[in-house]
Amino acid sequence: MVFLAARPARWLRRSAAGLVDLLLPPRCLACGTAIGREGELCPACWRGIVFLGAPLCACCGLPFPYEAGAEALCGACIADPPAYDRARAVFRYDERSRGLVLALKHGDRTHGAPAFGRWMRRAGAELLAEADLMMPVPLHWTRLFARRYNQAGLLAHAIRAAGGPPVAADWLRRRRRTPSQGHRNRTARADNVRGAFTLRQGRSVAGARIVLVDDVFTTGATVAECARVLRRAGARRIDVLTLARVVRGGAE
Repeated sequence: MVFLAARPARWLRRSAAGLVDLLLPPRCLACGTAIGREGELCPACWRGIVFLGAPLCACCGLPFPYEAGAEALCGACIADPPAYDRARAVFRYDERSRGLVLALKHGDRTHGAPAFGRWMRRAGAELLAEADLMMPVPLHWTRLFARRYNQAGLLAHAIRAAGGPPVAADWLRRRRRTPSQGHRNRTARADNVRGAFTLRQGRSVAGARIVLVDDVFTTGATVAECARVLRRAGARRIDVLTLARVVRGGAE
């Protein structure tokens, strides 16, 4: 009887979804072209996105132009090892992908978050499989009030919905409002966020394996500062997962 009752319910759900698609056809997340399924890219936009994968730096995830071995490190990570353990990203931040990120960050187009979460779940599978918690990079409360949402938090919860680990949404706090990181070099970015983050009172990360989540990895200054806070608090492993990353030699 339960099986028979479930069949009409499934039929009604499929019919409702079909009616919605008829009235409001799914659109490409990038260009708005009508497509077959919600939360996807059209073939042309998909081909334009540079998805990142091996070969890459085992630490920061910088893509290599040739196979260098699973444990190979880039020159920057050898010369100055970052505060985090590993970083991975879904795609290259460039002229083709910038619109996707900015639409989420500043354009209130949050409907793309579920798709981004699935992509990040795949790109960061190795990191997430070993993680106890995800922590989104926090906004200062004044920016959160103005924007109404934290894009890093949306991404973290979307990853969770796609099968990722639990989200500790408010454990990290940005205790001072920092000027925009845009147009600053690596040193200036690091100086700008130094001391900007703290772990909320009563939260313990001792021995925890944490994945920091953010929208874009540029120089890594922001996530590195968050990692230092967590490391001082006793976190055992700190990885970073972003939707996009700037690649040297590409458009920033």
